[in-house]
Amino acid sequence: MKRSKSLAGFLAAQVLVAGAFAAAYARMSPTQVATFKETFTGKVQYQAPQVERNEPLVITPLYDDPSVVSDEDLAAVLKVVQPRFAPAKLKPNYIEHALRTWHVDAKFQDPEVLDGEDMRDFLLDHGRFMQSWGEKEASLLEARPVGVYVRWGKEHANSASVHHDHLLACLTEARVPLNQPVRAPGKPNLKLSDVVSQAIYDFDLDERETEWSAMAFGLWLPPPNKWVNGQHRELSFDLIAERQIRGQKQLGVCGGTHRIYSLMVLLRLDDQYDHKILSPEMREKSVAYVKSVRDLLLVTQFEDGHWPYNWPDGPDVLTKPDTNPKFRDVIATGHHLEWLSIAPEEFHIPRENVRKAAKWLVNKTKTTPYKDILGNYTFFSHVGNAMAMWRKTRPCDFWHQWEAAHPWKAEEKAAADEKSDEAKSEPQVDSKSDAKGDAQAAAKTETKAEPKVDAKPEAKVEPKDADAPKPLLLPAIEIEPAPRVKSKSNESAGK
Repeated sequence: MKRSKSLAGFLAAQVLVAGAFAAAYARMSPTQVATFKETFTGKVQYQAPQVERNEPLVITPLYDDPSVVSDEDLAAVLKVVQPRFAPAKLKPNYIEHALRTWHVDAKFQDPEVLDGEDMRDFLLDHGRFMQSWGEKEASLLEARPVGVYVRWGKEHANSASVHHDHLLACLTEARVPLNQPVRAPGKPNLKLSDVVSQAIYDFDLDERETEWSAMAFGLWLPPPNKWVNGQHRELSFDLIAERQIRGQKQLGVCGGTHRIYSLMVLLRLDDQYDHKILSPEMREKSVAYVKSVRDLLLVTQFEDGHWPYNWPDGPDVLTKPDTNPKFRDVIATGHHLEWLSIAPEEFHIPRENVRKAAKWLVNKTKTTPYKDILGNYTFFSHVGNAMAMWRKTRPCDFWHQWEAAHPWKAEEKAAADEKSDEAKSEPQVDSKSDAKGDAQAAAKTETKAEPKVDAKPEAKVEPKDADAPKPLLLPAIEIEPAPRVKSKSNESAGK
């Protein structure tokens, strides 16, 4: 009898526990249910937000001003920032910067310069990456339950992406579509959408580098302005904008300049979507922040036109020695001109200050030895991009027109080869305020020929209408996935 009563009591207790558990489970939020299932099943319970487009949104530059940079100066700068890299051990960081600048539809007459499709395939096809790095090197891409993870970090910067989500942001700005095939080890049938899903899943609002995540998410996710990450934390563009603003400016990557660019991208998106991307309070805060940066630029620009890397320190930088390497001034000045090119007039410094900065960048690029430009390619790629943006064009569009009037000549290349046959690139210099990967990615690299631009061009690309249009946000053109269509002199970019 005692045993029967004990068993009945035990069963009754179990029923009560099970009932309480069921009641608690029924009251769980979707996030709590997913966390519970992950804990007890060991399987990822996550559904990435639906992206409504195949081509990324594009933030167009607003100004075509030949007084900032002439056709001839733009051609001279673009000539030396062509992706002319030795095929062995291509650095993803270099390729990402080059692709961001030139875009996926870039084509070059010089067979030793990588086309946009070559660069895209190196980043998204493990086979192409392995051709360059060999089978022993860890893959750049890794298939995971949610999507495709991109290996990144300064500890292995030569064969990996340096910054978190930098590869995705560069592919996005290069207008690579969401259905672009991606081939990871053991998973050859993936797409760029899987890279996007993994990035959203992995994103942590409290990590140091959020600038490129902010830009990539901004160009893929709208009009929705809220979503959930892999930690089941609700995120929004308000939170991401706040993250760009908080903290000291100089602690952001590249002297804090990428944060401003990403914030301006969000403001332009908010304009396009009838102020539904940011809340009124966050928009007001973001506008005030960018205007504070504008005011700093007015009191930190040197007489020759450049901004120092420590520009966030205020007017004291004009008299206080800057301990950063001088190449860092190229970073600061180039990045500032980039975000100014997409900023409405209310955020602008006087145009004369812009002209001075552009003149300094052009002269710096023209007078820097080519081997040093190759050794600091990531820095100088921003110069080429900024100059093109101030002519309201893309480097590839301008260059296609320029090469039509100034065809590439093999004999000039051969003469340049003879002069630079032994040239080696100089390393980039490390900086505590920037990921060390930029410096490592500039480690000595075999360089190709130094390109030349005729001092007196035979023809000139006609400038476009200089009137500044209203801010526009246009869909990118569709780029159909395609194999390489051009044979390189070194057989392939990956060998």
